[in-house]
Amino acid sequence: MSAPKVLAIVLAGGEGKRLMPLTAARAKPAVPFGGTYRLVDFALSNLVNSRYLHIVVLTQYKSHSMDRHIARTWRMSPLLGNYVAPVPAQQRRGKHWYLGSADAIYQTVNIIEDEQPDIVVIVGADHVYRMDFSQMVDKHIETGADFSVAGIRQPKEMADQFGVIDIDKNNPGMIKAFLEKPTDPEGLPDSPGEVLASMGNYVASVGPLLEALKADAENEDSKHDMGGDIVPYFVDKGTCGFYDFVENDVPGSTDRDRDYWRDVGTVDSYYDAHMDLIAVMPIFNVYNHEWPLHQGLITEPPAKFIHSEEGRLGHAADSVVSPGVIVSGATVTGSVLSPGVRLHSWSTVSDSVLLDHVIVNRHAQVHRAILDKNVIVEEGARVGIDRQADIERGYTVTESGITVVAKGTVIKA
Repeated sequence: MSAPKVLAIVLAGGEGKRLMPLTAARAKPAVPFGGTYRLVDFALSNLVNSRYLHIVVLTQYKSHSMDRHIARTWRMSPLLGNYVAPVPAQQRRGKHWYLGSADAIYQTVNIIEDEQPDIVVIVGADHVYRMDFSQMVDKHIETGADFSVAGIRQPKEMADQFGVIDIDKNNPGMIKAFLEKPTDPEGLPDSPGEVLASMGNYVASVGPLLEALKADAENEDSKHDMGGDIVPYFVDKGTCGFYDFVENDVPGSTDRDRDYWRDVGTVDSYYDAHMDLIAVMPIFNVYNHEWPLHQGLITEPPAKFIHSEEGRLGHAADSVVSPGVIVSGATVTGSVLSPGVRLHSWSTVSDSVLLDHVIVNRHAQVHRAILDKNVIVEEGARVGIDRQADIERGYTVTESGITVVAKGTVIKA
């Protein structure tokens, strides 16, 4: 049997209100992450590594930076017919923008019809994880499902935060019900304390998918959402399968990070995902060269550490330091420094995330903060240390105490 023809669709139009102010000038999937990546790079890397090389990226909200990133980074050989193509909202099915994730796909059905795939892989663009989608496609074909949902195991007490997959014990591999944020769901047969939460990744056979999208578009009561409307449609038909992410065996993964998945939809989860990177034994390992995370060409020079005199030692510990960073007599601990960051003498940066070209001047202090691109911390200024002072200056401060400073802000002493 020949391999199925697969088209991959990346849903990258998310506004990301809970990530403000990081999403004030960019779509959520375009938010930088881990020093040298953007969130969309994780979905695209997983698809490319799975050998799915026909990819469309559906965009809508403030997509310029993401379109530019894809154009610069995700260029594949046209000689072999491979592509990663951003597709903006085009109002093909009416004078309105996307009404939901299902409507986004329905409005671009012409791409599916032109490509004529057997299988469509549909993934979100704002999660941090590794996944071999070819294994999910194989399971989809094996079960005979029309539509399959990827699920991640989560503690039962967290079920009210997710769409939860209720497994059909009498029909292995199929979903009996899809529960939206249930308060007391039944646990998994092999792990009663866990539930299977939807990851927002789907595999669909093309004919049934097109039928479902058409029916959904004609339903005036629908919210036109993949998870809220399309999944229940197939569950009701008895043709919706599931894929347990714990079964996914990514080359080079370890027991520690093999089923890592982080939804970075909030500032706190975005910050926590960065802290996962810098652990001595990282919970998520970006150094797996058997399943690389692609990021494009970085033109910055190597990182540089200068000054070694007592009290003025340029150094970083338990941190990620990107190309182009200069640590000049500054102290860095437990932080992620993105390309082009400049830290000047006697400044300190601790437990923080600094995006591209942030400048921290002499004697300044940055602690438990996220500084967006081109932020300037003036000499002697402090941020992330006095919660009330940060709030009074108009910065976003989460309940857990993470201070977020918007792009281009000058933090005064």
